[in-house]
Amino acid sequence: MLLLVLNVVYVLLAIAMIALILMQRGAGAQAGSGFGGGASATVFGARGASNFLSKSTKWLAIVFFAISLFMAWYHTRSSSNVPVAQDLGVMAQQPVPAAGDNAKVPSAPASNIPAAPATAPAVVPQAPATQGTQPQQTQPQQPAPAQTQPASQTPPATPQGG
Repeated sequence: MLLLVLNVVYVLLAIAMIALILMQRGAGAQAGSGFGGGASATVFGARGASNFLSKSTKWLAIVFFAISLFMAWYHTRSSSNVPVAQDLGVMAQQPVPAAGDNAKVPSAPASNIPAAPATAPAVVPQAPATQGTQPQQTQPQQPAPAQTQPASQTPPATPQGG
């Protein structure tokens, strides 16, 4: 019952924090005040909404994190004392064989799967030609001619300055 109440309060705190954060002015909010953006100062008092909204957001965040830590601590503390019971469903009704009971293991039933043919078909069907066009005859590619190396040349003489 305690965790249910805390979960409800936790969700409500999260929603309230989202709303308060979205109502706050950003860093560039003063630029928009020339276009009629200064109406929030009259709603929350002469000092504006920054003081009220920032303090409210701070305290909601503190309570939010405190509830998070408490629920985590409560869950780990309560779950360590309770033995884990596995719900196996239908498998819980099956008897567990002993470790050395290999003789009672049933064999797999013989299946009537047809065997694959031993050889592949010798004839491969050709694709039908389209009407009115002849298939193009492709010419075999010829190897590129071998490149010949130019005769070795001596480097040009460099002038020697004296």
